[in-house]
Amino acid sequence: MHISEAQTIVDKWINEIGVRYFSELTNMAILTEEVGEVARIIARKYGDQSFKESDKNFDLADELADVLFVLICIANQTGIDLTDALQKNLKKKTIRDFDRHKNNDKLV
Repeated sequence: MHISEAQTIVDKWINEIGVRYFSELTNMAILTEEVGEVARIIARKYGDQSFKESDKNFDLADELADVLFVLICIANQTGIDLTDALQKNLKKKTIRDFDRHKNNDKLV
């Protein structure tokens, strides 16, 4: 699936199943909540925190998909083509970081 396809699929789902988009502000709050869920799982699986009994059935892939879904909603609502945005962002990073990481002793 291409990013543009994902944006179209999410828009169709929102309009057919979800009734309508939540406001941009509500979606920003939901995005924050979903990123928090990802952080909680990563802190327990890869970090130093231990799982609580209620956390044992985590699904990192599902939580990352929730983040992507809400991110796509926000992009759709604000008229952002994520394919174009990502291409421009990668170009910016390439110019900015071309030698930066290669010359970082902490990464070698």
